[in-house]
Amino acid sequence: MTRTRLVLTIALVSTVLAAFGYPFSAQVKRVEYFPPRDNWDRRKPAEVGMDSARLNEAVEFMKAHETTTPARDFSDQEIIFGKLLGSIPTERGATNGLIIRHGYIVAEFGDTLRPDPTYSVAKSMLSTVAGIALDRGLIPSIDDPVAKVIKDGGYDSPHNRLITWRNHLQQESEWEGEMWGKNSNFLGTEGFGRGQMKPREIQEPGAFYEYNDVRINRFALSLLRLFKKPIPDVFRDEVMNPIGASTTWKWVPYTNAYVEIDGKRMASVSGGTRWGGGMWINSSDMARFGLLWLRGGKWGDRQIVSPSYVKMATTPSAHGPDYGFLWWLNTKQAQWPGSPANAYSARGNGGNIIFIDPSHDLLVVWRWSAESSEGFRRVVAAITS
Repeated sequence: MTRTRLVLTIALVSTVLAAFGYPFSAQVKRVEYFPPRDNWDRRKPAEVGMDSARLNEAVEFMKAHETTTPARDFSDQEIIFGKLLGSIPTERGATNGLIIRHGYIVAEFGDTLRPDPTYSVAKSMLSTVAGIALDRGLIPSIDDPVAKVIKDGGYDSPHNRLITWRNHLQQESEWEGEMWGKNSNFLGTEGFGRGQMKPREIQEPGAFYEYNDVRINRFALSLLRLFKKPIPDVFRDEVMNPIGASTTWKWVPYTNAYVEIDGKRMASVSGGTRWGGGMWINSSDMARFGLLWLRGGKWGDRQIVSPSYVKMATTPSAHGPDYGFLWWLNTKQAQWPGSPANAYSARGNGGNIIFIDPSHDLLVVWRWSAESSEGFRRVVAAITS
């Protein structure tokens, strides 16, 4: 008997018993579905409490709103971001995505199996690795100075030695220095393209938010030194293999981002594809990663990231624009009007988005999108129960 038939049978029995005066107070709790490797069950919209016509309208809207940046051949990459440090594909895919309710696929469009750079979605993946480090005690406390355990010179200055793990995760570190040939001040068009910033006075760590990939790359190197193991290997062994992801994804390092740890040469990965490299992954694998977070860091019987870390990561920082631990939040309902306040997302350039809505047990992956909140609002509006 399928889960759906079981639920309907219990509901029917309770109705009949009630009609004959017998109370029936048993409550049916939905069994959480986790897709096995190489398979993902599908449901019709009505089976998961969604209106088919409205959902189809949402999908058609999303299909019609593809990003124009980056260009299909990435020819505008250096103009926008500055000199590349790593490889970039010769071409990206078209807009595509999946809509998942109660763990089941209810809609899918485009090529969801094509691995493509996902830009800053990688930051939320770094956050996940940090959560594992915290759970295992590699990070004694989220509010400890990084300099307490990382002794590579990057936190030796009076300013940098105050930076905590929380500061890095909330992009409030104000770390000063250079990583892989890029300075954290983001000055100069050659290095930073249109993304260059204006000179400003550096604030105390934890006092100012700035979206800054140089500082995130410093954070990634610190995680590498904690694990003494390449972060892609940690992510594969601790996250992607347990959730049944494919083997087509890869976390591509810059050509010059290598260090020696315990006599072994290891690559330090980035938190995006701003200067090439980064996480190249398909939409289906992104959806599995999103479902892990929707389930509170749990996959089946395995708790991969602790619920306490998930809660911290989805709590707004003091100075960010509705920002958690490298996750975008909707607390003020400004990011996605019409969606619940507890919705959050991993988001990367080019409209690469994992949208998570715990209130509705809903997950949406939308790649190469125009980043229109209207698309997500329409999906939410399709929910009937």
